[in-house]
Amino acid sequence: MSFKPLGDFSLSDRKLVRVLLSDIDDTMTSEGILPARSLQAMEAVRDVGILVIPVTGRPAGWCDHIARMWPVDAVVGENGAFYFAYDRAARKMRSVFAKGEDERRLDRDRLETLRAKILAAVPGAGIASDQDYRVADLAVDFCEDVAPLDEAAVALIVDMFVAAGATAKVSSIHVNGWFGTYDKLTMAERCLREVAGIDMTADNERIVFAGDSPNDAPMFGFFRHSVGVANVRRFELPHQPGWITQGESADGFCELANALVEAQR
Repeated sequence: MSFKPLGDFSLSDRKLVRVLLSDIDDTMTSEGILPARSLQAMEAVRDVGILVIPVTGRPAGWCDHIARMWPVDAVVGENGAFYFAYDRAARKMRSVFAKGEDERRLDRDRLETLRAKILAAVPGAGIASDQDYRVADLAVDFCEDVAPLDEAAVALIVDMFVAAGATAKVSSIHVNGWFGTYDKLTMAERCLREVAGIDMTADNERIVFAGDSPNDAPMFGFFRHSVGVANVRRFELPHQPGWITQGESADGFCELANALVEAQR
């Protein structure tokens, strides 16, 4: 699969950008660590008037922290189950969910049944260490805190979610499963509309999305200005990003951030 280099992202197009949406794991992070340079890059992007909104599979507990303490304007979590936006002046968190509390409780019971079945059927699979902080999905670990599983094992996990009527998405570290039709794209649309008054379709050229893995494919397919960090090359994707960075993971994210800041200045 061929990719266009980030250098082909024209200065005139970069000048129009007003929103940076970005995955976190293996996009902002490197080898499981969020380096200082990624936080500095987010801060620099916001300082030139661009909104920064992480769009991640990570759990509600983490996203509460991210919304409060990172230099971001909102965060979409659990692959689109919710968005959080923290009003620092009012000291109030805005929490918007794709499904109601009663629905989420019923889904939790169904996912607990699936949890036992998947662990019994897929030797070596684990439950993500952040599972206790999730409100809407089940995250099955295939390489973060367990020995890496092969593609057949990952495919079996996906098949078991789908057979139970759940949606399943593969990230660089987990298979996330949930009941519902929402995803990163649908909640990002709602977040931008409700938090910033931005129409994701009409204002497509003003938005950049950065990611690295299969669960980012719908975002790559929708946004005219989508960027994959270099490690995205490891995956076969139904939709590929418009451009690719030279650096992997956090280095690639910082490369993109610098390109956006440079255009505004």
